[in-house]
Amino acid sequence: MTWYASVLTLFPEMFPGPLAHSLAGRALANGVWALHATNIRDFATDRHRTVDDTPFGGGAGMVLRPDVLDAALAAQQDGRPAVCLTPRGRRFTQADAQRYAAAPGLVLLCGRYEGIDQRVIEARNLEELSLGDFVLSGGELAALAVLDAVVRLLPGVMGAADSAMEESFSAGLLEYPHYTRPADWQGRRVPEVLLSGHHAAVAAWRQEQAERITRERRPDLWAQYQSAKHSGPIASPAGAP
Repeated sequence: MTWYASVLTLFPEMFPGPLAHSLAGRALANGVWALHATNIRDFATDRHRTVDDTPFGGGAGMVLRPDVLDAALAAQQDGRPAVCLTPRGRRFTQADAQRYAAAPGLVLLCGRYEGIDQRVIEARNLEELSLGDFVLSGGELAALAVLDAVVRLLPGVMGAADSAMEESFSAGLLEYPHYTRPADWQGRRVPEVLLSGHHAAVAAWRQEQAERITRERRPDLWAQYQSAKHSGPIASPAGAP
């Protein structure tokens, strides 16, 4: 069954963009997943195709209207998870990507201007997601990132099924370092254990490196990993790259 993504945006020409290339692009061409970008302005009811208005209570910027967005969402929402991309949302995680990949598809609403009228978020029970603690001009780039993270997890998209299991965040840790030929490059040698052919030793080294890197670079993830390690199965982390 084809995994189906719907994107609601004021700039549908931004899609599929980079998703037309590499793994996602091949999967799109092969029908593993499908993408439809809808222009929110198509659901405006006035002759100027107005989608926003000034905020109640005053303040800078404009707010996307709930009536227009509700009509756009009503045409797409069919039981698939529906997400609103906004800087105030909780951070998108690998666990979210895995959950969406297991669903029949995803509806993505791209925010613009000052934001989206809260009432449509509540009425449509939208998940609010963010890529991190920074602000983009709109939700389109975030939507592309979310789709790339999800599509690569769909069955048959990645060549090696084990790759997804060993990546950063899959077990609560950042990924270990990688090396390839030549074994000696500019005086820098590949760690000897990786040349030993001893699989158990290689696995232990990789685990040690993943733990070291996570401890040094992401103390928040390390704390979650340690807590989960002592309390039961390790869950996917709440952080994002």
